[in-house]
Amino acid sequence: MILTLGSVMQPSLAGIDPELLDEISYRAISIGYPVFTLGALIFAMIWAEEAWGRFWGWDPKEVWALIVWLFYSAYLHLRLSRGWIGAKSAWMSVIGFVIILITLVVVNLVIAGLHSYAGM
Repeated sequence: MILTLGSVMQPSLAGIDPELLDEISYRAISIGYPVFTLGALIFAMIWAEEAWGRFWGWDPKEVWALIVWLFYSAYLHLRLSRGWIGAKSAWMSVIGFVIILITLVVVNLVIAGLHSYAGM
């Protein structure tokens, strides 16, 4: 008998309301989006101007931060204007999380750049 992740987790997820999870996910993203906008984009650009004399340098980490920001902009736009709730919203959240993992792990450790630990 092959056990799948879904069959193993099913008993512990039985009492959870999917609409509540969707709402919690949406609220977390709608709080995190302006914080990320201020911290990772606006304040980081001001700091980069002071440190390196430029606002934007097309470093891989900067580009992937922009990709994260654009993805969550699309998520919020589709959620608010097109009514993407439920499964569509959940899959967008999962994809956004994968993009963040790529930004934090792959870009930091594999791709060499000013903001990475991969080495030059």
